[in-house]
Amino acid sequence: METFTNPHFPKNLSVAHVALYASVKNAKELRSRIIKAATLEGDEGEQERQTVNFAFIDARLITSRLHLQTAIYQAVMAEAQGALRTKTIHSEIIWILNPTNNITEALRRYGVSDTTTSLLVVRIDGPDLQPEQIKRDIDAIVSGEILPLDQLQDITDWHTVKKHYKLGQETAIVEAKGDPEREKALINEIVVSSVASKSVAS
Repeated sequence: METFTNPHFPKNLSVAHVALYASVKNAKELRSRIIKAATLEGDEGEQERQTVNFAFIDARLITSRLHLQTAIYQAVMAEAQGALRTKTIHSEIIWILNPTNNITEALRRYGVSDTTTSLLVVRIDGPDLQPEQIKRDIDAIVSGEILPLDQLQDITDWHTVKKHYKLGQETAIVEAKGDPEREKALINEIVVSSVASKSVAS
C-alpha cells in the first residue's frame, strides 16, 4: 500500500491511501455490500457505509500511478471547494476517471463489478488515520493478493482503455502501431490530460 500526501489541502482531505489487489475473489459480494450500504438506514447503515468508505476502482482501466493520482487530486480539490458532482469524494474519483459525465456509466465501467479480479482501493482521510489501520480495514473486506503499485502496468487493459476513450483513430496512436511502449505512453498522456481537465470542461 502507498500513501500520498497533499499538505496544502484541508487536513481531513490531505492524505490518500492506495492499495492494489489482484486475484480478487469476492468482487460480487463486495459490490453487493456497496449497494446495500447506500440504502441501509439507521446505525446499521452508517456502520456499513463506514466499512466500505473507499473508492473501489477496476485496476485494469488505470494506465499509471499519475493517472490515479490526478483523479484523486481533482476529487479532493472538488470536495475542498464544495463542488462535488457525486455524493462522496470516493465516488467522485470514479466519476473523474470516466471520459463522459455519466455517473452511472462511470460506476459501471470503473467501479467494482461482479467479475472484477483486480482492484485499486483508495481512502481519502486525514493524517490521524494510520496506514496500518487502513490496510486492516481493506483486508477485512477484500479477498485478494496485495501487490506493489509498480505492478499496475502489468494489469492495465490497454485495449479497453482505448475503447472507452475512443482512441482507435487518434493519429498519434495509429502512427505508434507496432511500437507497444510508445503507444502505451501516448495513451497514458491522453488519459491523464483528460482526467486533469475534466472538472474544467464540465
